[in-house]
Amino acid sequence: MSLAFEPLKLPNGVVLKNRICKAAMEENLADINHFLAPSHELIELYRAWGKGGSALVLTGHVMIDPRALGSPGALCLCDDLVDADPVYLDRFRQMIDACKEGGAEIWLQINHPGRQTPKALGQVAKGPSAVAVDIGRLSRVMFDTPVEMTEEDIQDVIRRFARTAALAEELGAGGIEVHAAHGYLLSAFASPIANKRTDRWGGSLENRTRLLFEVVKAIKREVKSSKFGVGVKINSADFQRGGFEEQDALQVIETLNTLGVDFIEVSGGSYESPAMRGINLSSRSAQRQAYFLDFAEKAAALSRVPIMCTGGIVRRETLDQVVASGKTIAGIATAIGIMPDLPNRLERGEDPAPRLKYTTSWILSGSVLASATTRQVNYSMERIGRGKEPCPGVWPAWALLMDQVAGLGQASKYKKVVVKYLDERDGRAVKSGKKEE
Repeated sequence: MSLAFEPLKLPNGVVLKNRICKAAMEENLADINHFLAPSHELIELYRAWGKGGSALVLTGHVMIDPRALGSPGALCLCDDLVDADPVYLDRFRQMIDACKEGGAEIWLQINHPGRQTPKALGQVAKGPSAVAVDIGRLSRVMFDTPVEMTEEDIQDVIRRFARTAALAEELGAGGIEVHAAHGYLLSAFASPIANKRTDRWGGSLENRTRLLFEVVKAIKREVKSSKFGVGVKINSADFQRGGFEEQDALQVIETLNTLGVDFIEVSGGSYESPAMRGINLSSRSAQRQAYFLDFAEKAAALSRVPIMCTGGIVRRETLDQVVASGKTIAGIATAIGIMPDLPNRLERGEDPAPRLKYTTSWILSGSVLASATTRQVNYSMERIGRGKEPCPGVWPAWALLMDQVAGLGQASKYKKVVVKYLDERDGRAVKSGKKEE
């Protein structure tokens, strides 16, 4: 039997039935009318992934703050919304249970978008420094220049990560993964490009990564069970001149070794340089599958915990190559996104190599093309959630256009439902003299 289908014991004592993880992908399928809880389509999508053969299923990023979303259709699990709707927590529980029914572990990836908060949401973007996202001509259309976070803001973020993890535990999830990659808040703090601070949260690598480590420590204090898993996703590099580099990532892994995490996922890039989509990589990395395998091998040699290598894995041969070290988990995103039962098929000896039919476009390039390919996968995921067949042949530009149109409606609904509720709640708190956090 391939090593990929041998069990793997994590540091928290949980035994994964194999070494395949359905890696996190942004689904954009929250039910905004129910305050960013999982929609029925999303619950069914996780049911499909749960029975598809993956040992571990990581959710798309679940936001920790309802005023800071990665997209208007992102899930958000936080204390702010618990009392907003009687079905709010139950929807999360249904999603978790649906996935577990098929025999998979489900962990919630939790995140704060930081300066990559979309402008369309009408909320104040916050980041380590007032450094705007630069994706070219569309930068000002899509993102505002962030406000530099205060000490109070930073402490609030630490608290929110911990509370979201605690809620995930209460709802039956097996663990969480802290998203500290792809240019989101924790990744931005670690990057000298986005972080120009001169206080204890900026400057040296130790200071720039302090927020990540404080978040992990707070989560470990907040959750109740030692078996509740804590993973961390980091960039192997920013893939930008002057950014977070491989040597920085290796030092982060050395510190994470001491904090009791259960695995470390390695990826790379950001909205500005989307290496996680195979863009801005070296020709060698881009031409093969498993974009970050070279770094994953270095990380595995240093890490005391399993390393997850995510990005571009499609074929059985690559899967076997990724897990060959004996302590590496294969994170598969797009391929499982469009073929939920891919792990089962691979275990049976099949090698279907599911791919998006069109991954290039004469209209789109760079960061915009990366966004379009994400929307291609979203299109198939939504179809699966509705009980239909996936459609990996949708054109990138068409998928992006459909998403943009839908996003306008989602953003409008988000403001009418979620923001209105928060504003009214905060207004009531001010009048009563007890401003809520």
